[in-house]
Amino acid sequence: MATFIVLLGPPGVGKGTQAKILAETTKLAHVSSGDLFRENLKNQTELGRLAKSFMDKGELVPDDVTISMIRDRITRSDCGAGAILDGFPRTPIQADALEKMLAEFNGEVKAVPFITAPESTLVERASGRWTCREQGHIYHQIFSPPKKIGICDMDGSDLYQRDDDKVEMVTKRIRVYLEQTMPLVEYYRKAGKLLEIDGTQAVEQVTKELLSALYK
Repeated sequence: MATFIVLLGPPGVGKGTQAKILAETTKLAHVSSGDLFRENLKNQTELGRLAKSFMDKGELVPDDVTISMIRDRITRSDCGAGAILDGFPRTPIQADALEKMLAEFNGEVKAVPFITAPESTLVERASGRWTCREQGHIYHQIFSPPKKIGICDMDGSDLYQRDDDKVEMVTKRIRVYLEQTMPLVEYYRKAGKLLEIDGTQAVEQVTKELLSALYK
């Protein structure tokens, strides 16, 4: 049976980093809904054009479009053994749809790690991020600062802070995420699949606890 792991965690908790490490360690594909949207929009696929038609009107992309993108992605050969799902599902309705979809492919959600941290920690982490203008290299003023302030080590271009990474926006994104995700957290808690992980620890320790929880 194919194994799927749904990774949950608010902005700034290090979920993306852990998803990549988990994918390398477990040999499962890393399926990021954000990357999937960008791929479909960039390649102007039928689903991408459909999603864009809603985004252009300032509307949320309907569940059935998002679910179709996920279905298309997990039927690819690299997901034969399963995948780490990052950014999907976001609601209990999407979680129900995922369960039905996976049943068709002899797959199941094995576990749902939920990486947590206090809001103050999340804001400090997420708002300290700076991006290079040339190639998008990421730095953090506390955890991975550039050798020279304001300059990218890799290509020498200026570093800037995206609007999404400023304190006010980061705080809003975190609160919206937590409000929207709590029903999903409770959904998986009731299903006995939720694994709460302390995201304030060092990256290596978070990885260790994730793997321990998944394979105990």
